[in-house]
Amino acid sequence: MRLRERSIPRKWILLSVEYFEIIESYPEDKYLPSYLVWSKFNEQIFHILFAADTQENNVRIITAYKPDPQEWIKNMKQRIKK
Repeated sequence: MRLRERSIPRKWILLSVEYFEIIESYPEDKYLPSYLVWSKFNEQIFHILFAADTQENNVRIITAYKPDPQEWIKNMKQRIKK
């Protein structure tokens, strides 16, 4: 639902797997370890937050969004330190 609100079609995520790059990891997240992934589709850069459910052997998409240029360095792979 939120993916539609944020103009990130599900197919972008599925078709951009070759570009996936983990840029942040949160091994101690509340429910499952999670990973922030950088990707792009047709030169549109976006981030995906995945949760890794190793017991069930699957990965869950938590959210996806287009990074705010005021919060990320130009390559959108590193946060601007405040």
